[in-house]
Amino acid sequence: MKTITRKYNLAVITCTALLAGTGILAQEKEKQAAELRITIDEAVSYAKENNNIAAFARKEAQAAEADRKTVLSNALPNLEFSAGYDRYSNLTLYTSGLSDHTTNPRLPTSNAAAAGINATFNLYSGGKQHSAENEAKIKKGLADLNAQDQAGSIGFQTANVYLDLLQLNERKNFIADQLKRAETRLKNINALFQNQKVTRSDVLRAEVMLSNVKLSMEQVQNDLLIKNKALNVLMNIEENASVIPTDSAGMPKPDLSQYIGQNNLSQGSYSLQRADLLIQGQQARLKTIKSNNYPTLALRTGYNLSYPNYLFFPPVDQFYSIGFVGARLQYDIASLYKNKPNSQAAKLRIEEFQIQQQAVKQNVSQEISSLYIKYDEALHRIDVNKTSIDQAKVNYKIVSTKYFNQLALLTDLLDADNLFEETRYNLTQAEVEAFRIYYRLQYLTGKL
Repeated sequence: MKTITRKYNLAVITCTALLAGTGILAQEKEKQAAELRITIDEAVSYAKENNNIAAFARKEAQAAEADRKTVLSNALPNLEFSAGYDRYSNLTLYTSGLSDHTTNPRLPTSNAAAAGINATFNLYSGGKQHSAENEAKIKKGLADLNAQDQAGSIGFQTANVYLDLLQLNERKNFIADQLKRAETRLKNINALFQNQKVTRSDVLRAEVMLSNVKLSMEQVQNDLLIKNKALNVLMNIEENASVIPTDSAGMPKPDLSQYIGQNNLSQGSYSLQRADLLIQGQQARLKTIKSNNYPTLALRTGYNLSYPNYLFFPPVDQFYSIGFVGARLQYDIASLYKNKPNSQAAKLRIEEFQIQQQAVKQNVSQEISSLYIKYDEALHRIDVNKTSIDQAKVNYKIVSTKYFNQLALLTDLLDADNLFEETRYNLTQAEVEAFRIYYRLQYLTGKL
């Protein structure tokens, strides 16, 4: 009995260990699957391809292409087929009002049938079909441009959030270092207090400083979680996935010399391209309106099979077939005065869009120049802050040595610590700002 019990317990322990091991492996795999290590350019490309808003804009572009094909199909001949059968009742003839009547069968037969095919082909309509095709083509161009703009906007937003993650990660590392310094400093100050070399006030100040650093760490961790979820939404990945940036704020900065001294860079702007297409669309619309002032000429043909034969008199009880070829000319005289207000409105809108085009071009060019100046400023800040970090680090060591040798106040030491922390953060901020400007320029010039 004891042997059986031991074997049973061993089996239970083995199964439990296997299940526990399987659970740990599953959790590890889930953890690995939930982590996404990615560069900023990879994140931008992924978001442009998978974001729902960008996908919606692409669907709209596909619908615009289907509309364009519908307009093109209007140039094809119109074909109609018709067929019918009628069964007539007897014919009632009245001679004296409705009181005296006679009934006779319908001649030559009580049955009637017809089947035929007709075709109409537009030969001339004042350029209406060509203008309609141009309008549809421009609408398709606008839809494509909107899809590119939406994808570029999503890419720019993704780059911004990714850079926020970089900045917050750097900030987290700085705070972690500051937390170690604060803990070590508090430990040393407590030792000095025990030896009655500093007052209780210094201990309290050091404790407050440590608490503030811990709160800062909590805040930056929460901000990281929020930004991570925002990036997940932009990239359209699972909500709980953890995006781990593989780039750093200190990576080489791009060369932006191409963005200065070239006025044609603004031509790639989505806003400017949209303004151009709006002008072209309104010009095509004006041509469509003017085409209503011209006559239309169409070629007509058909072939019919009918029963009975009413072409002769008296009608004959027989099938007959006949075809025809002809032309139809139409002219709407009312268009001479009805289309005039529409033409005037279209011309005014063209002028309106041309003014808008000039305003957009000026704004884009001005922003490109401003961003280039700010980029140069960011690079200068990076150089200055690199030097400031070294100076602030040396300053902190000097003040720390003085304080623990009773030659400086704790306030001086805490200020030196904050200055060192601030210069490190300013460097990261300047580096991240340089990349923000770069991606803003990429989007602004239609390259993102």
